[in-house]
Amino acid sequence: MNILIMQPKLEESILQLEKVLKSNANVDMVIFPEGYLNENVEQACQLAKDTRTILVGGYRRMSDHPKDYAVLIGADGHVCIDRQKYTKTQIATVEGLRIGHILCDELLLQGLKKEPNQLLDLIVHPIGVGMYSIEQFNEWIGKAKEIAVNHQVMVIGVSHANGIFKGADQSIPIAYCLNSDGGSVFVAQNDTRTRLVDLTTKKVSILEELTQ
Repeated sequence: MNILIMQPKLEESILQLEKVLKSNANVDMVIFPEGYLNENVEQACQLAKDTRTILVGGYRRMSDHPKDYAVLIGADGHVCIDRQKYTKTQIATVEGLRIGHILCDELLLQGLKKEPNQLLDLIVHPIGVGMYSIEQFNEWIGKAKEIAVNHQVMVIGVSHANGIFKGADQSIPIAYCLNSDGGSVFVAQNDTRTRLVDLTTKKVSILEELTQ
């Protein structure tokens, strides 16, 4: 399976996602940041169906609190996971992969909140904006490695390419992919190039034509 990790800029539409899917027909799954879809879930479902691509990340319901939700849309366009932030981890099996989410700071606040007997193949960690310091960057990568090892699961995380945490002086975009033993497939600090990971070989390719 080919998984594309995209670091889009914040936008009200999903034009960058549409561009990614139109530019590479060999992608099986696209992972995107927390809140990226905004309230464009129906449009994303149609896009997933039209391109036969699994979409995993986050969206927002602006009238709710908290407003952020984890979402997994199957290649048939149906929503398989729709979970509000800070609730129990939901797991769905898609194309033989058991997938769940950790949304942004759930990484530190609650980690992987599931039943002990629930097994996972992939945890997706959609992040809103970049890290406000190198120390925070290292802390989050360290915590993600701990979860990967403790639960024997691959973890993939990604933030937006822009945006800044409220009150912060800087924003360091983050993207990473960790093996189930905690080893790094890649860790990207302030490098927002689009990456394609072959889940079987763990080969990482840079898709220059899709990079912002």
